[in-house]
Amino acid sequence: MLNELRIDRASKVRTKAGNALGFTLIELLIVIVIMGLLMSLVAPAMFSKVDSTKVKTAQLQLEMFRTSLEAYRLDLGTYPSALEELRNSSKSGWDGPYLPKSIPLDPWGNQYRYRVPGDDGRPFTLSSLGQDGQLGGSDDAADIVYIE
Repeated sequence: MLNELRIDRASKVRTKAGNALGFTLIELLIVIVIMGLLMSLVAPAMFSKVDSTKVKTAQLQLEMFRTSLEAYRLDLGTYPSALEELRNSSKSGWDGPYLPKSIPLDPWGNQYRYRVPGDDGRPFTLSSLGQDGQLGGSDDAADIVYIE
């Protein structure tokens, strides 16, 4: 009888311990639903930050190009006819490279646009076509133009 009592007590202890340490399927489902609701509220805000970060990256890269173009102009007296001349040129007085790495693409994977002479009587125009890769656009697809 004493052995039977020990077995019953042990099984009761295990059962209580098993219930206390685990979660039921309903509890897990409730947590998953709550997490899904939170993610549906937070995710749109986070993805909009990614787009604004790309615009800021493009603006900073355009500023980097401007600094390199000015250094080139100080050394040679004129602006280069293409951005590639900031990395490699055979012109006399060239003291580059004026960019530490190869010419980057804009954050959307497109080439930056560079024109000499620039628009509105400016010496040059630097721009990115934005997310859509086409002239014009609005919001995230708007062109990003460096204006001094």
